[in-house]
Amino acid sequence: MPKKLVFITALLATVLSISSAQAVPSPSEIPAILDQLLISPALSNPAMILIDEKTGEVIYRRNADTPRIPASVMKILTGAAVYEYLDPASSFNTTVSVGNSPKSLVIQGSLDPWFSIDNTVAVKMHRTSLPRIGFTSMKALKAANKGSLRGITIYCNGLFSNDVAFLKSFWAKHGFRPAIKSVSPEITQSHADLKILDSNSPTIEEILKFTLLNSDNLLAERLARLSSRAAGHPFDDKGVAITFASFLEKFNIDSSELVVADGSGLSKKNRITATIMGQLLINLRKDPKFAALYSDLPVSGVSGTLKDRFSTTAPNAVGLVHAKTGTLNGTVNLAGYVQSTDREYVFVTLADKIPKGTSAELKARAAIDKLLGRIAAPNIDAEISNAGNTTP
Repeated sequence: MPKKLVFITALLATVLSISSAQAVPSPSEIPAILDQLLISPALSNPAMILIDEKTGEVIYRRNADTPRIPASVMKILTGAAVYEYLDPASSFNTTVSVGNSPKSLVIQGSLDPWFSIDNTVAVKMHRTSLPRIGFTSMKALKAANKGSLRGITIYCNGLFSNDVAFLKSFWAKHGFRPAIKSVSPEITQSHADLKILDSNSPTIEEILKFTLLNSDNLLAERLARLSSRAAGHPFDDKGVAITFASFLEKFNIDSSELVVADGSGLSKKNRITATIMGQLLINLRKDPKFAALYSDLPVSGVSGTLKDRFSTTAPNAVGLVHAKTGTLNGTVNLAGYVQSTDREYVFVTLADKIPKGTSAELKARAAIDKLLGRIAAPNIDAEISNAGNTTP
């Protein structure tokens, strides 16, 4: 049997299995279904919005304008700001050089967010570790100073303050206590002599994809601040708040209910409404500039923080949900896109009033998965059409 025919047969079998299990609800049927599903005690009266991605029609809303804790759903705003204000194809370079005087070292960075504090992890992920920089620097300085590490001055530029703090602590634990001076790029360049380390990060797009897939808080914080600086705002949480609000205004989204305490969603002081996030997701999906953000999101039962979800709770939705998770103690959220035959819906579910504890979190996740499983279904007609147009 030709491969194309086998593929089409398999798709038809999928259609039959879905049809026999349950019919995919029409937009007019969805509100009643969601009303029943959202009364689940596991979700504790959440906020939710469901929007038809093509038409922009709001299919369902519940507590949608009530500010809720976003948790890591906030990272969607960080991702959007990255694509808006930074060059996704660019990367970060950091060099370490022995200075033009033997008792000096020069670290010239570009605010690389990708450094790791764990050398073992760094080696596995092809990242530069701060311990590697620390050991390499000590070895080179000893070679230049007949084994002595006394009276050393380190000139540095373009490092995050907590990375400088880590190096200072790392060196102190090894009996090395240099004078560390934060200087301008011009001064570091004038003092640099023999290069001993040259580190290049992946592209910003690759770093962002890792950040969203794994919900990495530190990377999200750093990318948000880099975006804020590129947008002309302060390089801190206040600048990030201004940057996010300005970005929403670009799409005429009212940000008056948005509260930004950080770029990762780690703070419980953050607030957002389901309406704000839903409108943002709609606009991001329609603008080609943010097309990569869709593929950066975890996929149900397939990748990232959704890899271990849906396969048992809602198996028919595996591969059909692209979304960002958000979890804090007492909060379980999910926001993104769900395929429903020939439609795609934007959805935001913010359950920030659930009981604290792992058991409550698991129940809330399962409830959200089942909710989306009631809507999700593959676009079989499109898949068959694509298969028919494929050359054997």
